Amino acid sequence: MTKKTPLYPCGRVANLLSRREWLCRAGGGAGMIGLAGLLAEQKLLSAPPPENLSDPATSLVPRPGHFPAKAKSVIWLFMEGAPSAVDMFDRKPELDKRDGDTTDIQAFFGNPGPLMKSPFSFKQYGDCGQWVCDKYSNVAKHVDKMAFIKSCYSESNDHVPAIYQINSGLPRPGFPTAGAWVTYGLGSENQSLPGYVVMGNTKGAKGGPHNWGSGFLPSTFQGTLFRSQGTPVLNLKRQPQVTQQDQRAQLDLMAELNDQHLRRHPRDAEFANRMQSFELAFRMQKEATEVVDLSRETKATHELYGINNPRSNSFGSKCLMARRLVESGVRFVQVYSDGEWDAHDNLEENHTHHCAATDVPVAGLLADLEARGLLDSTLVIWGAEFGRMPISQNGKGRDHNPKGFLQWMAGAGIKGGVSYGETDEIGYEAVENRVSVNDFHATILHLLGLDHERLTYFHNGRSYRLTDVAGNVIQEILA
Repeated sequence: MTKKTPLYPCGRVANLLSRREWLCRAGGGAGMIGLAGLLAEQKLLSAPPPENLSDPATSLVPRPGHFPAKAKSVIWLFMEGAPSAVDMFDRKPELDKRDGDTTDIQAFFGNPGPLMKSPFSFKQYGDCGQWVCDKYSNVAKHVDKMAFIKSCYSESNDHVPAIYQINSGLPRPGFPTAGAWVTYGLGSENQSLPGYVVMGNTKGAKGGPHNWGSGFLPSTFQGTLFRSQGTPVLNLKRQPQVTQQDQRAQLDLMAELNDQHLRRHPRDAEFANRMQSFELAFRMQKEATEVVDLSRETKATHELYGINNPRSNSFGSKCLMARRLVESGVRFVQVYSDGEWDAHDNLEENHTHHCAATDVPVAGLLADLEARGLLDSTLVIWGAEFGRMPISQNGKGRDHNPKGFLQWMAGAGIKGGVSYGETDEIGYEAVENRVSVNDFHATILHLLGLDHERLTYFHNGRSYRLTDVAGNVIQEILA
């Protein structure tokens, strides 16, 4: 009887292997298993996605980073509208000398004028001798805590795409913002508060909710917009005629109905995220209301933040609330200044107003964090979407400038009293140790214990990350 050649289910003839051939092929696989183990020990493998990410109930549970972190939380002071570096922290003697000289620099929005020196006077502060304008004299007392990044650049000269880029890494809407990436990677220390909180511009932020959105990440990681006064989130407070027991019963019934829906439609992940948002809101009714109750703070603390002064009351309240939030375990807080540092017509008037609104609150925040031992674990960032031109516009203003601008960092893991990078002699373009938005984000993630190349999310056939396909950590500003 003729022996039949075995077939695979598809009908293809199987290739018979001798014992020696089988061992040879299997040995290659065993070697790869061993290599994977060695790479894992050296932490060289791509980081796996956070555990239980698909379960909104556990997606914000605290998780370790890729390596030990210097910072546990972030307070990002966002000066919307773009302050001028050469009028705040980056004194340019050559600009003073060449005041009134014509150049070939073109304004983006018309009416370009000659070079214009700063209308403000400067002094050197701290052991580091950092120059600071006279309108920021309170912040100037803390320069030895700060690392000044003077050579930032970005892609867009328009506010909205520039704000999208500084928040998400790309000048287009719809991508996860830095706060969403951080909470995706690390979760939150407090399950009764959002992991990512935004205190917006009272005049309305350009670009709207995209500035704190989660993009293609699950919606549990998006920023929650808080108001600086009154109930922090609209409709958060329970109606007086509804008891806590009644509300709990309503949520339990809703959860039961929603579970039935999920069993029929198990792939509806966003529906599960919406369910969890109701539960978070229920838990927030007590804790969030207490966190934003600034009356619990002393009169001296209110004065420290400038809350007693009408000019700085709004921003001071937001800075104090930011401290209370990180103290309560919130991972990422972004605080927008009110109005815009958008000085097209009269830079002196515009910047004098915004310095008066933010100088005391920013200095108070740094002093308060340090006094409470929180500055060692909190990264504080100050900056905006781009900078401003060295030439005049409309006689006394300055136009947008993405070619060279300044940000500073202070607190956890930061080497204080240092400067990194330079713009040219008149402050127009970054020329030394240029820092991209990708570099900026990579440094923030690094301080939080996250490797920007390993913090990824698979979407539409590719792995995305906050830093896209670029970015280097700015090692020179790290302690």
